[in-house]
Amino acid sequence: MPGTANDPLVAVDIGNSRLKFGLFDRQAVSTAEADRLPVALRTLELAGADGWLDELAAWLSPLEARSACWWVGSVERTVASRLVDWLRRKHGGEAPLRLTLLASLDLPLTVELPRPDMVGIDRLLAAVAVNRLRKPDHAAIVVDLGTAITVDLVSPAGTFLGGAILPGIALAARALHAFTDLLPLLDMPRLDEPPAALGASTIEALRSGIYWGAVGGIRQLIELLSASQPAGCQIYLTGGAAPAVAGLLSPSARFEPHLTLAGIALSAKL
Repeated sequence: MPGTANDPLVAVDIGNSRLKFGLFDRQAVSTAEADRLPVALRTLELAGADGWLDELAAWLSPLEARSACWWVGSVERTVASRLVDWLRRKHGGEAPLRLTLLASLDLPLTVELPRPDMVGIDRLLAAVAVNRLRKPDHAAIVVDLGTAITVDLVSPAGTFLGGAILPGIALAARALHAFTDLLPLLDMPRLDEPPAALGASTIEALRSGIYWGAVGGIRQLIELLSASQPAGCQIYLTGGAAPAVAGLLSPSARFEPHLTLAGIALSAKL
C-alpha cells in the first residue's frame, strides 16, 4: 500500500547473514541522488534465534510503525516471514499494516533474462540504485560483497544483463573446514587488509588463498564484462568489505555502502 508522501518509509534489506533497515524521507527520495538519500540506518545480525526482533523493537520505539510504509527486499524467506508476522502482531492493530515484499516486477528496472523472478532481489535492487548514479549512456558493473559475492552488468540503457555469483569470504572459509579433514576453521568474515600472498603457515595460506582468490575472481570478471562494452564500465561496490577491495580493483571503483536500501527506496511507490 503506497500511503502518503508524509508517511515515513522503512526499507528493509534481508540478507542471509544480517538485516539492514533504513528510515527514509519519502518526499526526498524522488529528487535525491541514490548515494545521498536521507536515511537513518540499523543493521542487525541474524545470529541466534529471534534476538534481532528485540533489537528491532528498540530501534522502532520512537516510530509509530503503523504510520510507516514498509518495503522489503529479501533473499531469506524464513526471516522475511518472521519479520512480517512480528510486525502484524505488534503493530497491525485496527489499521492494516502497509507492507510490500518486493519482487522483480515491482522494480523500475528492465531485466533482460529468461526468468527475472529467479534473480536475487538484492542484485536487482542494487542495479536500480546504480541507474541513478551512473553516467548516462555508460554501462556499470555492480559488485556486492556479502555472504555471496555477486558481480553484475548493467547496460548503457540501464538494463540488468546478469552476472556471476561467487562464494563469499566467510562461506569459503567454512566450506574448506567442513569438507576437509585437517584444515581449521578460519575466522575471516570480511575482505579487510590484504594478506601476504605467500603463507608461511596453514592459517596464513588459507587467508591468502581465500582473499586473493576472491579478489582475483572479481578482477577477472570485471575485465571480461568490461570487454563486452565498447565504452567500458563504471564500477560500483557495496557490502561490508567493499572499501578495502575497491582500490585493488580499479582506481575509479566507487564504494556505495547501502545500494540495496537505496534501490528499495527508489522502487517504493509514493
